[in-house]
Amino acid sequence: MGVSRLDVFYRRLLLTKLFIGGWGKPEDLKRIFEFRKIIGDREKCKSLVPQDYPVYINKTEELADCHVQEGFFISPLEHLVPGILPQEAVKARYKRFQFIVPKRWQKNRPVCIHLAGTGDHMASLAVTNWPKPIPLIPCLSWSTASSVFTTGVLSKAVNWTQLEKQYAINSRYEEEIIKLLEYCGADSFKMGPKLVTNVDEHFHELSEDHKLSVSQCSRVDGGRDCGGATDGAEHLLSLGNSVGASFETLPTALGGYNAHGTDPAECCRPSLHKESISFMKAVMDECTHMANFSVPVDTSLIVVVQAKEDAYVPRTGVLSLQEIWPGCEVRYLRGGHISAYLFKQNIFRQAIYDAFDRFCVKYPNLH
Repeated sequence: MGVSRLDVFYRRLLLTKLFIGGWGKPEDLKRIFEFRKIIGDREKCKSLVPQDYPVYINKTEELADCHVQEGFFISPLEHLVPGILPQEAVKARYKRFQFIVPKRWQKNRPVCIHLAGTGDHMASLAVTNWPKPIPLIPCLSWSTASSVFTTGVLSKAVNWTQLEKQYAINSRYEEEIIKLLEYCGADSFKMGPKLVTNVDEHFHELSEDHKLSVSQCSRVDGGRDCGGATDGAEHLLSLGNSVGASFETLPTALGGYNAHGTDPAECCRPSLHKESISFMKAVMDECTHMANFSVPVDTSLIVVVQAKEDAYVPRTGVLSLQEIWPGCEVRYLRGGHISAYLFKQNIFRQAIYDAFDRFCVKYPNLH
């Protein structure tokens, strides 16, 4: 199955750039990885936020059959990992929400939490830490965010020039940060040849069929070993050069680095492009790969909805959710990410109904 042309076209219309500030401070990455070890363990995580954590309701609107309450709360990260949120998030640290409350409840009182934008993956991570059975319906998300930023159409929005420059100048990313990454699953950046064999075909579809830009960096032997990555990982990353990401050519990058007075030999070493991809995959897998977190209490309550031709969330080369969460159900719909959101919302709603029905049948007395 190929990738959706609509997904590719829609992404081209957007001018948003990602990682414009670089990787972040090495000290902050270390703190994030340490905190990940806590939230990756359900027993450690379930008591982080007290049950009486303050939540404020500042507006209530009455409609014909329900009340719409608007409220806010301060992100617990402000207390758990002080200073880790970016300034933009700190200024808007009051996390706002809407809560729709029926005027007349039925026998069962289900509450469905919808998270905007990229929230489905975060919802999946949150459920891994819930100490009771709970329905989960990941819509258009998969097992890790690493493929989103390295092989999906969003990779074109990543500021790779800045990331490569920062990675080359600051050796701490390679010498210190890489060593802290613990994820070693079958799709880890360290496993190289054990990855799915059709990765090259997927990259070829994205670059040839949809005429996405292709990096002109080529594989040159003798590049630095990236945090213990094997030759197989180097082979994988050489395939990744056809991912279609918006990587700049070496001459262009060279000019940019000279303007900042940096060493062009270091900033433009032949392996730098591949090392940056490898580092991105490693960091994203560490923080977002479902296999790095606890398995939900009851995976039979999970109904995943995936688009077969999703160009935003590639499934090639990463562990499937069925492997990580045995017993979960995956429903595939035709088309890509954008068309699914625009025209297939009835399928998402049906998955929500079905997951809650299973919960009611299996746990009639659990509240």
